[in-house]
Amino acid sequence: MPTVDRRTLLAGAAATGALAATATAAQDDSIEVAPDLSGISILITGCSSGFGRLGAEHYARLGAKVFATMRNMPRPESTQLESLAANDGLDLHVLQLDVLKQEEIDAAVARAEELAGGAIDVLVNNAGIGITSPVEVQDMEATELIFGTNVFGPHRMARAVLPAMRAKGSGQIFQISSQLGRVIVPNAGHYSATKFALEAMGEQLAYELVEHNIDVTIIEPGGYPTKVWVNRNRYTAALKERAAELHKAGYPAAVASMGMEDGSSRTADPMDVPRAIARTIAMAPGTRPLRLPVSGGFIPQIPINEVTARVQTAWLGSSPLGPIMKAVHKL
Repeated sequence: MPTVDRRTLLAGAAATGALAATATAAQDDSIEVAPDLSGISILITGCSSGFGRLGAEHYARLGAKVFATMRNMPRPESTQLESLAANDGLDLHVLQLDVLKQEEIDAAVARAEELAGGAIDVLVNNAGIGITSPVEVQDMEATELIFGTNVFGPHRMARAVLPAMRAKGSGQIFQISSQLGRVIVPNAGHYSATKFALEAMGEQLAYELVEHNIDVTIIEPGGYPTKVWVNRNRYTAALKERAAELHKAGYPAAVASMGMEDGSSRTADPMDVPRAIARTIAMAPGTRPLRLPVSGGFIPQIPINEVTARVQTAWLGSSPLGPIMKAVHKL
């Protein structure tokens, strides 16, 4: 395989930096743009709150047929969303789906495909959790739960929708990652580990699905004031309660703050994410970005995204895999 020339990579990083800046500016400039999503079917996981709940309503109001899924139904959130759809005449269907349960995934996808009259056009892998602590404090219960939700769940979902998408010869998958899918902060548990895995899975899928005309976009949000903080504190407090003192004793300051995270001071508009997704859905197939940072502030992962795109293309661009590398990275 071709070797990577450092000078080429650095020069390429500068060029892709300009592209990333343009994409970020476009994101800001397009906030008021309302694309027409009529005729598009969208299945979203994790719609009880946050980006999933906001997105479900947003896409439906733009004309899409939306399948908003959540676990543990019936629940107040599902009833409220069903009432909204009925009252406002939205083509929005609420389905039971826990990404940890294959049988619920199979049933929900089958029902969505039945109502859509065929393949789902767009899958939004939104469901995710955080459990915060030093890595040593993360017991296997916490580790298996966060990987099950943030990594294995999206994998199960992709496998469930892809056969029909491939048969149709089109489709889109969105992976809701995070800035912490590319950069790391201490004491955040396995959150970055799961989001790094989700990013890698999404990128590999993007390469493998080029020949099937299916696009993959990895959304990388910064911090937003959603219910994710409430849920994270609940999981983290439970871990703190059951974790062995043998492990907690090494990190007294970090352990003392477990279960006490507060995202209420964040002021960025969570609708940034649904708007960015809607705009990407409306783009022409084959032109959509592999990664899309979405943030109300600093975006530390842009240089990483630039360099990795160049590394992949410089490494494999002259090999038989070159066409798909260039198709995904638009280089």
